[in-house]
Amino acid sequence: MTALTTEDVLATLRGLQAMDLPAHGGRTLAYVYDSGLADADAVGLEALAMFAGSNGLDPTAFPSLARMENDLVAMTGGLLDAPDGFAGSVTSGGTESILLAVLAARKGAAHQSPSMVLPTSAHAAFHKAAAYLGVRAVLVDVDPRTLRADPAAMAASVDDSTVLVVASAPSYAHGVVDPVPEIAALAAERGIRCHVDACIGGWVLPHLDAVPPWTFAVEGVTSVSVDLHKYAYTPKGVSVLVHRSAALRSTHLFASADWPGYTMLNSTMQSTRSGGPLAAAWAVTHRIGLEGYARLAGQAREATLAVAAAADGIPGLRVVAPPESTLVALAADGSCDVFTIADEMLARGWFVQPQMSFRDVPPTLHLTLSAATAPAVPELVEALSDAVSAARVAGPVTIDPGLAALVAGIDPGALDEEGFGRLLGAAGLAGADGALALPERMASVNALLDACPPPLREALLLGVLDRLSRPTPA
Repeated sequence: MTALTTEDVLATLRGLQAMDLPAHGGRTLAYVYDSGLADADAVGLEALAMFAGSNGLDPTAFPSLARMENDLVAMTGGLLDAPDGFAGSVTSGGTESILLAVLAARKGAAHQSPSMVLPTSAHAAFHKAAAYLGVRAVLVDVDPRTLRADPAAMAASVDDSTVLVVASAPSYAHGVVDPVPEIAALAAERGIRCHVDACIGGWVLPHLDAVPPWTFAVEGVTSVSVDLHKYAYTPKGVSVLVHRSAALRSTHLFASADWPGYTMLNSTMQSTRSGGPLAAAWAVTHRIGLEGYARLAGQAREATLAVAAAADGIPGLRVVAPPESTLVALAADGSCDVFTIADEMLARGWFVQPQMSFRDVPPTLHLTLSAATAPAVPELVEALSDAVSAARVAGPVTIDPGLAALVAGIDPGALDEEGFGRLLGAAGLAGADGALALPERMASVNALLDACPPPLREALLLGVLDRLSRPTPA
């Protein structure tokens, strides 16, 4: 590899970034979160660069990082009504926070075959925790009317192997807050832990009125996860996992002295941790301040309510559940489909996230509203109305019967490289060289995936991920 000039490196990076969805401007309604505050962004990026080379592995070598982590945990605990004696850890994101919450519950209970009880609306990170940590996930259907967890059904699913029950505040897919008091009460009655996944809502809900109880003020809640790189608007990736006590946190700490090197001590799943994201989170949260976050939360909430109200008035579209935070889920009425609407929205400069059908819940569009989106709500609503009109003219996307029959006969466990290549070809997703070639409009692909049972969909998408993740040709 030949060294490039600084100018060439930066020009190449700018060219690569042009391929991406915009991370700022409030028009990407998933994956990224934008405060709209340029000075907060700037101080975060400066802090990120200042501490990029620092290593959170050893707090005695980099005490600045330990201080900033303790500050962030204290700030988060304050928002969550954490009691005296609470403790927490800063992680790389919501998934790591959830993995550690499950690990702490697993190690904190003496069960050979532990399980956890989840509403089906719980984030997929809990399924990842189940697969990684050997904690069986017991899935319980949500209330079909409200899409919230059903505490009575969850209680009936708890047995002697249960080490954890889970609630969401709010659920990612549909934006509703689970009945945390009832779920926490059943956990307390059985002497097991209750984790509240507030990764997407934990920095917003404390600033809103009339929110159902969900924090440590609810007896029985033992841990809560909150992502700062969501509605604290910090650079990726920073989350905070807070436990009601240091004793509850102790079961996800790790130490190993049984080797000739340094004694490994970790409070998270990572060992080496760049100080950059931590410092950036500290800088942004202190630059915005709690009063600033209250204003931003109010702006995002008002935008959410405005979009939901407008969407309910668009023929062919409906809101799946009244939003309780800053997330909206929309469904189509059959005259069109959400996958075509998503394509039409992208053509108009807005990214909305298609979600596949699940049991009795139809496919939906997921919209995450940030403060930066608030001034552009009229443009968003106009684009959404136009996109739905275009989708209604086009009609619901259909799947080729031959392709549907081919997919129906696939055994997910037997899908090898050769079989996946044939499937790509049949679906028109392979180039002349057989490489993956995704179309600009994804409605037909998403409709095909939606028709697949979850195990087959997982196998197909893992195949796509595998093809996307190959070494760059020389």
